[in-house]
Amino acid sequence: MTTFQSPQNNGAASGTDTEGFGQRVDQIGVDAQQLWSDARSAVTGLSETLDIRGRVDRNPYGMVLAAVGVGYVLGGGLFTPLTARVLKLGVRLAALPFVKDELLGMAEAALQGFQAGQSNVSGQGNAAGIGTAAPRTSGPGTIS
Repeated sequence: MTTFQSPQNNGAASGTDTEGFGQRVDQIGVDAQQLWSDARSAVTGLSETLDIRGRVDRNPYGMVLAAVGVGYVLGGGLFTPLTARVLKLGVRLAALPFVKDELLGMAEAALQGFQAGQSNVSGQGNAAGIGTAAPRTSGPGTIS
């Protein structure tokens, strides 16, 4: 906080007040230069960390798409009907592999159950003598 001294001799500025004001202005200038150099170093550090130029060189189309996405979000397109439709489609497409896997699992389980049921029926029929031809015995009324 800056405190100002009131003039001592009926409104005339003394030499110490002028020197104090000049020192404050110089200090503000030094602080502004320090702030500017700190901001430049922060931006330089951020750009080195993100490596924007290298990313653009390695993957130009991806960076264009990223820029379009950032522009869309910053432009207010996040809460629009188009975004809702795109998200709904994205969720459906993302869920498709899970649904496919579940349907394939259910189909395999049903097929295995059907095959197990068929083998049980044929196995029980043979053990009980059902489904096999009984030997013919020759008796008085049969012709062999």
